[in-house]
Amino acid sequence: MNPPKHAIITGGSSGIGLAIAHRLAAQGASLSLIARTPEKLEAARAQLEAKRRLPDQQVFTVAADVADRAQADQAVQRAIAHLGPPDWLVTCAGIARPGEFLEIPVEVFERTMAVNYFGTLYCIRAALPAMEQQRHGQIVCVSSGAGLIGLYGYTAYSPSKFALRGLAESLRGELKPKGIGVSIVYPPDTDTPQLAEENKTKPLVTQKITATAKTWSADGVAEVILAGVQRRAFAITPGFEMGVLNRLHSVLLPMLNQSFDKITAKVRNLQ
Repeated sequence: MNPPKHAIITGGSSGIGLAIAHRLAAQGASLSLIARTPEKLEAARAQLEAKRRLPDQQVFTVAADVADRAQADQAVQRAIAHLGPPDWLVTCAGIARPGEFLEIPVEVFERTMAVNYFGTLYCIRAALPAMEQQRHGQIVCVSSGAGLIGLYGYTAYSPSKFALRGLAESLRGELKPKGIGVSIVYPPDTDTPQLAEENKTKPLVTQKITATAKTWSADGVAEVILAGVQRRAFAITPGFEMGVLNRLHSVLLPMLNQSFDKITAKVRNLQ
């Protein structure tokens, strides 16, 4: 698969989204970044323009909250008007607020689903007509390892990432005859500003459970994502653990639950 001429990336001002943008800029792609904070977008644009390989490459930024349907639609339409139909849409925008179930405000559950699931859905709906018209495109939905198994402390986050899996699996067969590919990514913990924010409220049990797996760099995850899209993979799983979990999560779940329960009991005995 050739590099995209135009890629729209939500959550493109930091973390995995920005890392993907850096790699695509180095390949000659023009980019549209959608994120909430204008200052972060401007800083990302300056970084990416320094990476341009071709004189006609452009970096376009739009400040928008993808959880708001009107804002998401307008942002995607502005990107298309400026740089043309997207070859790729990469949905990285996401939030996480770990905590004990009854201690998390209901509004956090609603906001997390709004950003992580509906924010992806709105942007796909906005970009898809242009992709269908050109008869090609690639949609890349960034889920999480917590979208394969539910984890202690992630009662707000895991369901929103599970929902992305259902959306991607359903869309794959529908869009394939139209020349549009769909991929879903299950990253492990990744060293990003979001992870730093998560760690502020992450219960000790959750810390112990997630500490059993390696934390990846955003660039390392971006490298695996681009390689996965290149080989037209549906499920993209950075690292051995995510690969096994994707293939065998239902088989492994009883054993994993036993392990997690032991960690929970040990932590609670120490408190």
